[in-house]
Amino acid sequence: MQSVHYRHNSCYRYIGGKKVNTPQIEKLKVFALGGIGEIGKNMYVLEMEDSIYIMDTGVMIPEDGMLGIDMVIPDTTYLEDNKDKIQGVFLTHGHEEHMGGLAYILRKFKAPVYGTKFTLALAKELVNGLGSKEQVEFKEVDDTTVLELPQTTVTFFRTNHSIPDSVGICFHTSQGAIVHTGDFKFDQSQLSQNADLGKIAEIGNKGVLCVLSDSTNAEKPGYTVSESVVKQEIADVTYNAKGRVFAACLSTNVGRIQQIVQAAVDSNRKLVVVSHPTDRNFTIATELEYLNIPDDLLVPVNELGSLKDDNVVVLTIGTHSQLMSSLLKMAKGTHKHAQIKQQDIVMIAASPSPGTEVTVAKVIDKLYRAGAVVIYGQKKIHSSGHGCQEELKLMLNLLKPTYVIPIQGEFKMQRALSKVAESVGINKDNIFLLNKGEVVEFNKGTGKYAGKVYAGNVLIDGLGVGDIGNIVLRDRRLLSQDGIMVVVVSISKSQKRIIAGPEILSRGFVYVRESEELLDRANAIVTEILDNAVKEQVLEWSSLKLKIRESLNQHLYEKTRRRPMILPIIMEV
Repeated sequence: MQSVHYRHNSCYRYIGGKKVNTPQIEKLKVFALGGIGEIGKNMYVLEMEDSIYIMDTGVMIPEDGMLGIDMVIPDTTYLEDNKDKIQGVFLTHGHEEHMGGLAYILRKFKAPVYGTKFTLALAKELVNGLGSKEQVEFKEVDDTTVLELPQTTVTFFRTNHSIPDSVGICFHTSQGAIVHTGDFKFDQSQLSQNADLGKIAEIGNKGVLCVLSDSTNAEKPGYTVSESVVKQEIADVTYNAKGRVFAACLSTNVGRIQQIVQAAVDSNRKLVVVSHPTDRNFTIATELEYLNIPDDLLVPVNELGSLKDDNVVVLTIGTHSQLMSSLLKMAKGTHKHAQIKQQDIVMIAASPSPGTEVTVAKVIDKLYRAGAVVIYGQKKIHSSGHGCQEELKLMLNLLKPTYVIPIQGEFKMQRALSKVAESVGINKDNIFLLNKGEVVEFNKGTGKYAGKVYAGNVLIDGLGVGDIGNIVLRDRRLLSQDGIMVVVVSISKSQKRIIAGPEILSRGFVYVRESEELLDRANAIVTEILDNAVKEQVLEWSSLKLKIRESLNQHLYEKTRRRPMILPIIMEV
């Protein structure tokens, strides 16, 4: 039982066997700047009077309408306005949707970054890879760490996920614990890091005010497929293959890579690794000994052609987009080192990212056309890193929270988790289905909605961070739909006459050689407008450009039912 001693508006608690001082806090605020109503871009904030604690700093794959955008991160305007309060950034694990925005966000404010050994190794690589000039203070933690920080004590507990060293985070406050589960599942196969059920239960017994719970798989009944089943399926496919085996998985899924390595060892095959030049996750995992690979197993990729078909496993790793790009090149025969041929077996041991399902389907189709036997979905060669309904119930029953905030999922997933929470006895009124920026405030152990802070998207395009907005995206959409028409004309203002033009250029609108009549008529319309302007001596550029745009827009829509972007360029000579 927890010992609590009150003195001068503070209390003493024994946390992790250590006596710590927990100040009395009247108000706690919890809100999300990302990761709610969407997949990825996870970023959650705990604010208590003079202190702010940030949980995860993720990125999101751009939506279909975000043409040319590389990635999306949360808008941190609120944090920048309150940067003096920020006490630290806490990372639950090393997936990019949870820490990929770290380098960009730390340009806005300075704060120490807390994470486990493998998570920080990936975070350092990410920050260095983006050429960050800021000196970042990284602080390594593990499941035994107890951090006494302003107005709270922070502890961590092991979780089971598809990447090593994943943890949940617990902020101990005078009103009770605020727990962020991180991504988790409960897999008893002991093939990888097991969740610390005892510590989770201990946190629950001491009193949890609110839990921010993973809801990604909340719509799926039962349990997530065990890694022991996946390991056996991969081993069976590899052992029974008559020719080459290609295995594709994410470079951060170290457990899956280890299963493929073991399958290669058990079937007396060599291992060839194909990875993107910029991806160092495999190297980091090997150097830190999270991956165990026999010295004589690896063969350089440029020696793939010298190996017998029944003596090789080709491991393709990277991010999801890198994986699909590599497999597509292999299927087309354009990859530098590896080409798919008849009777090759291709195992795709990864789930499609939201919005990439069509791309994945096209890659699989190309692999079939190249003659491969594709194993994807029909066999259990992959397992999610997120718990299904029964595992979510177990987490809630162990923690016994008063309040629940479903996070890390689209709204339908948040709604599904709310139903799961109700099924284990959580009061419906104590479940907050939030939108980004909506604040839940806890006062004397009671939670309520308490307004909203600004939460939006920051778009990253190349080296530009936040310089692409709605107007630029609108222009890109227009260009992608109907193309552009540029009208160039030179006018002498002093002589009141047209010197050159108008010249009309079209890109992505119509094929010029087959649309001469249309373009001639457009030219005539512009010439008439300019002649009238010269005669009337009204040579005000903005009004001229507007009239050209309006007249051409009407004419082109009547003739083609298209609305290209019209860009008049008037040069004064």
